[in-house]
Amino acid sequence: MQSGVKKFEKWIIEFITDDPLKNPLMGWESSTDTYSELNLEFKSKELAIEYAKKNNINFEVIEPKQRKVIKKSYADNFIK
Repeated sequence: MQSGVKKFEKWIIEFITDDPLKNPLMGWESSTDTYSELNLEFKSKELAIEYAKKNNINFEVIEPKQRKVIKKSYADNFIK
């Protein structure tokens, strides 16, 4: 199976909540902070950083991992 590479050209700001609460009835983790449900998408890393600085949002940039592509032939499954 092969993974697709489309729709990876966007940058996202995710808000992390500081006060996760555990629901006593169901045991689910929840929060009263609605920012944790919000993701902002940007076309470039620079736009995301500019937005965060403009709105005094503490941020950490996590660069995407480079994919290691190993080219194989279908016949390689039967040669060994």
